[in-house]
Amino acid sequence: MNLSMVRRYCTALVLGLSIAGTCVAQTAPASGSAAANANPTASPVIVVLGDSLSAEYGLQRGSGWVALLERRLAAQKVKATVVNASISGDTTSGGRSRLPALLAQHRPTLVVIELGGNDALRGLPLTMTRENLSAMTQMAQKAGAKVLLAGMQLPPNYGQRYGEEFFNTFSQVAKEHRAALVPFFLKGVADGPNPTALFQADRIHPSEAAHPIILETMWPAIRKLLP
Repeated sequence: MNLSMVRRYCTALVLGLSIAGTCVAQTAPASGSAAANANPTASPVIVVLGDSLSAEYGLQRGSGWVALLERRLAAQKVKATVVNASISGDTTSGGRSRLPALLAQHRPTLVVIELGGNDALRGLPLTMTRENLSAMTQMAQKAGAKVLLAGMQLPPNYGQRYGEEFFNTFSQVAKEHRAALVPFFLKGVADGPNPTALFQADRIHPSEAAHPIILETMWPAIRKLLP
């Protein structure tokens, strides 16, 4: 992410806008859990538990990366159901409280967790974020689902130490529970030669043109985790 983009991120954060992005090292996907899906022959179900970045904030409905994922699966004749359970402004605490009902209702094969940026925005303790991510990962795995964590990266105005600890939180949770991670959720969007062209006016939320790029970043990990 270039300096101008960082400055824009910092300004937006001061104004209280949501952030969302990822940058973590990829690890091996979850190998399974003690509990198996009740019907292993059924079509896979993907639940995306995210915040504004996955909830199509500021976008025309059906143009976000989750909707594009659903169309990609259909085009490649992968019989899978995609449930977008993302809410703008959501935190890991909110996701943790919502996940049990989602697991019971949808019995997912894969849970994609894209949460954490708003925790930092609100100044919540890192221990709370880590605990919530860990709890969500364990809940999903015990329900028979694999987990794909989308880590977050903070701009430098939070301080190097805090930023590094926050960054490492996701890899620590993934390593502990053998969950999968994406390398950089906004690869090709926030780190490109002209990143402002791919963001909305708030310079925080990716524009409609950025979401196909996000899909390309997410697709390999998601496809690998499907049966």
